[in-house]
Amino acid sequence: MAGIGCASSSGLIFKKSKESRNGVSNFQYNGLKSVENLQLGSTKFHPKGFNPTSARCGIIKAMASPTVSAPKRETDPKKRIVITGMGLVSVFGSDIDTFYNKLLDGVSGITQIDRFDASEYSVRFGGQIRDFSSKGYIDGKNDRRLDDCWRYCLVAGRRALDDASLGKDVLDTMDKTRMGVLVGSGMGGISAFSNGVEALVQKGYKKITPFFIPYSIANMGSALLAIDTGLMGPNYSISTACATANYCFFAAANHIRRGDADVMVVGGTEAAIIPSGVGGFIACRALSQRNDEPQRASRPWDKNRDGFVMGEGAGVLIMETLEHAMKRGANIVAEYLGGAVTCDAHHMTDPRSDGLGVSSCIIKSLQDAGVSPEEVNYVNAHATSTLAGDLAEVNAIKKSMIGHGLGAAGGLEAIATIKAINTGWLHPTINQDDLEPQVTIDTVPNVKKQHEVNIAISNSFGFGGHNSVVVFAPFKH
Repeated sequence: MAGIGCASSSGLIFKKSKESRNGVSNFQYNGLKSVENLQLGSTKFHPKGFNPTSARCGIIKAMASPTVSAPKRETDPKKRIVITGMGLVSVFGSDIDTFYNKLLDGVSGITQIDRFDASEYSVRFGGQIRDFSSKGYIDGKNDRRLDDCWRYCLVAGRRALDDASLGKDVLDTMDKTRMGVLVGSGMGGISAFSNGVEALVQKGYKKITPFFIPYSIANMGSALLAIDTGLMGPNYSISTACATANYCFFAAANHIRRGDADVMVVGGTEAAIIPSGVGGFIACRALSQRNDEPQRASRPWDKNRDGFVMGEGAGVLIMETLEHAMKRGANIVAEYLGGAVTCDAHHMTDPRSDGLGVSSCIIKSLQDAGVSPEEVNYVNAHATSTLAGDLAEVNAIKKSMIGHGLGAAGGLEAIATIKAINTGWLHPTINQDDLEPQVTIDTVPNVKKQHEVNIAISNSFGFGGHNSVVVFAPFKH
């Protein structure tokens, strides 16, 4: 759910196998030679990159040093990063608990598109947001002008701040120069851009709205949220397709660890279910065409999958130093331990055949987090319900229900991961009727499951070969 050409939110459970001795994981390092099976928590993990047209799937190969002991976890309260608030906009509304309960119940939010006339399109369904309300967050005049991408960003961001007890009255008492915003988008204000081009072609340049450029450019979500809240710290946008939100989490964490900020408002937003967005992905041959049963179209790891389902929305976290959070008595919902980003440097849509970009990203994220592979017992992977992409990892809880949120996916997936940590319940991967034999990990098929999450990793991979992994855990003093 994280960016263009990326996967859905799915969950995989890792358990210790009989082969694991004395707490040693089967996650193997073998000098600089590749290891055929990347294994986490003593369970085989066979990811591969995203390729919308290929039906083949390879095995990820890892590369690292022989016997690597995990580095020590961060203990400095000025550098430990905790999550103190969450906000979202989704097909299930903007309430966090409602969102996660719908996921737990296996409800599908995929419906026929009616925002525009899609009757002649080969794909006529998606995770379209309906009945969205910005009341209390955006004034009416600005609300009418904004691209939906930025409307979702503003509402999710403000709701995350409220969830973290950082409303306007509290913010006005704080040093806002040490509070930043980093909300990315895979496609930016695509509606504003499409409308501007249409006006140019049909009526001439004099009829282009003055908001055409400002509301089209991808950095405007972070800018508008900062203008709205007065946050003057680091502020920009990252656009790395489906990997966008995870890249933002990783970058924001580095700002905090370097001492650039105490608080960062971070996530991803997207609103691409419009004619050019849907038409563009149809042209890429990336979308499912199961028009007769849209709620069963997204089916991660199922033999009958035929492409991903477009979604939209926004997911935002409040990342904060432990020291700052403790001083203000914040409610801490999880801890961010680390992350990593890499590039396949291979092809616009095809993954590397040796899987090195993905496997090295996972390894680097665990090293950055100070986590041993055997400690990981939950993975929010990037299964998009595409022929090859699903077997690229093994993680399909969320995408089958809310669609692939493109630039917003990683943010929504992070929230689902944190809710799994907090509740002890994993949402199911629905529509999994005929599992691919290569998938031997517990994918939580069709029915929710109780599971105590020790450490969770959340993966996102995007067009261009962008790989990103972030690591979350329950907060412990």
